[in-house]
Amino acid sequence: MGSISQLVIFIDPTRCLACKACEVACATEHSITKSTLTAHLETPKPSARIRVVPVDTIFSIPMRCQHCTEAPCEIVCPTKAIYRSPEGFVLLNAVKCIGCGMCSLACPFGHPKIDVAVGKAVKCDFCVDRVRKGLMPACVEACPTGALRYGYLEDFLRELSASKAKELVSGKATPGKVYVRVVTEETTPSKLIELRQMYSSVSWG
Repeated sequence: MGSISQLVIFIDPTRCLACKACEVACATEHSITKSTLTAHLETPKPSARIRVVPVDTIFSIPMRCQHCTEAPCEIVCPTKAIYRSPEGFVLLNAVKCIGCGMCSLACPFGHPKIDVAVGKAVKCDFCVDRVRKGLMPACVEACPTGALRYGYLEDFLRELSASKAKELVSGKATPGKVYVRVVTEETTPSKLIELRQMYSSVSWG
């Protein structure tokens, strides 16, 4: 087995139901009480660092920080509030953040956002405290369908190669910590449209 630095999150859009359990879990993990029963009552309300985005009438994809190897947000941050952990995760020091929004403008995935309630940027931290304890990131743990998975890239690629990986995966979007399975017409799951409609009104806030 490899080290923490070799762990990645694998996203499979063909399994995403847009239930947004990942959003709720993320917001709860970054709340004060860390309870789904009370987190939404806190002031300011905790913000999810992951967002389920509908791609078309069929697919949705959980959009999150890619923890890029050469992170634009880290490069442009004028106060060095965004930095890299020893494991390779791109983290944010809220104390240093001045809420200028440069990171949001620089990110090709539109990930860091400014929380107007606190005047600071918020971004995915890969649940670094959980990971250091040997736990999964909260979004992965909450996903009921396996659209979000956590492990070693080589294991995911080995699994995909067994089902014609060359036809399903064209490669990662950018070097980093998050990998997305490429969707083709052949990978369209049955009844996914109906399931997405069931959860269309669900939202953290």
